[in-house]
Amino acid sequence: MKSIARKYALIVAAVAGVGTGVTSAAHAQQMGVTKDQITIGSIQDLSGPLAGFGKAARNGMQLRVDEINETGGINGRKLKLVVEDSGYDPKKALLAAQKMVQQDKIFAMAGTIGTAAAMATFPTLFEKNVPHLFPLTAAREMYEPFHKLKFSFAAPYYNQMRTGVKWLAKEKGAKKFCIVYQDDDFGTEILKGAEDGLKDIKMSLAEKTTFKRGATDFSAQVAKMQSAGCDTVVLGTIIRETIGTIGTARKMGWNPTFIGSSAAYTDLIHKLGGKAMDGVYAAHQVGVPYTDDASKNVRDWAVRYKGKFNEDPSLFSAYGYVIADLFYQTAKKVGPNLTTDSFVKTLETMSFSRDMFGSPEYKFSATQRLGNSKSRIGQIQNGRWVAVTDYLEQ
Repeated sequence: MKSIARKYALIVAAVAGVGTGVTSAAHAQQMGVTKDQITIGSIQDLSGPLAGFGKAARNGMQLRVDEINETGGINGRKLKLVVEDSGYDPKKALLAAQKMVQQDKIFAMAGTIGTAAAMATFPTLFEKNVPHLFPLTAAREMYEPFHKLKFSFAAPYYNQMRTGVKWLAKEKGAKKFCIVYQDDDFGTEILKGAEDGLKDIKMSLAEKTTFKRGATDFSAQVAKMQSAGCDTVVLGTIIRETIGTIGTARKMGWNPTFIGSSAAYTDLIHKLGGKAMDGVYAAHQVGVPYTDDASKNVRDWAVRYKGKFNEDPSLFSAYGYVIADLFYQTAKKVGPNLTTDSFVKTLETMSFSRDMFGSPEYKFSATQRLGNSKSRIGQIQNGRWVAVTDYLEQ
């Protein structure tokens, strides 16, 4: 974690030449709040490797913002959403944050996608007393170390895997675990969670194998795990690597149980991977909003979304919608006197109920900046994700 912080401190220093125009002086008026408007920002990947996710998250946020404004706004103020593109590049994310602080005068940053992008913006935001809310990453750096302006809503990858392996051992009889993981900080979090979860039940990983970011051939890793005789594989993978690993195993005639983190929980897994992905497990919180969902509320929401954006919603559409709604509920409770301090103090007392997407109950406090640490397990059944557990205890 310290190495990550140092890495992005260097990025901040490298780009600092463009200037932030930041001072520590208190403002006569709260930045981002006028008599008629509240301005919030969001940094999404709109042109890089996660553009599909970033665009959907932006749309989901915008849908909720439009609904809020159509019903009178927040205590008489309309909500304005400013979205900038990072291209999944921390340097661009920093420049975007500087632009939103200096020019757009945002009140808060919400829903930034990606650990590296989010961390690169922290110095700029925090110097200007701008809260960083509900980023789209499950990294522990989003709430650790403690900072009064950092709030995260995603159960950490570590917690997901620590809980997931124990559930598989107890409920599905898994006896021999292997892991394949990306050779970086993300993959290491998955590894640590799996190791500690198995240690809790006096088990250990039978085999560990890694791959470099961007890898496309997983035959050596799969062969290594198959030779170890594992019946269960922990996936420290995202989308392409999840599909590649499972697809390779199926072609080799090897069919262990697979479990991934929320990084692998997306409708793209079964849409791109096809029938071979059936049976895969993954930890998650917000559910994929299928247009024929069993919930009428979700179906109606999907119709509104498609009517506005001319495409079906995805998981990240739901994430964006939830993020904007969490901001709305908090700011509404604050009342007319909206300041950074009043918002933070109110959020520290908030408890959010489960929503139509099956989100957990989120709760923050003066000392707790992670709103939820629990996840549930989903499984791909007949080409779609189905929740097979409720939120599991740690």
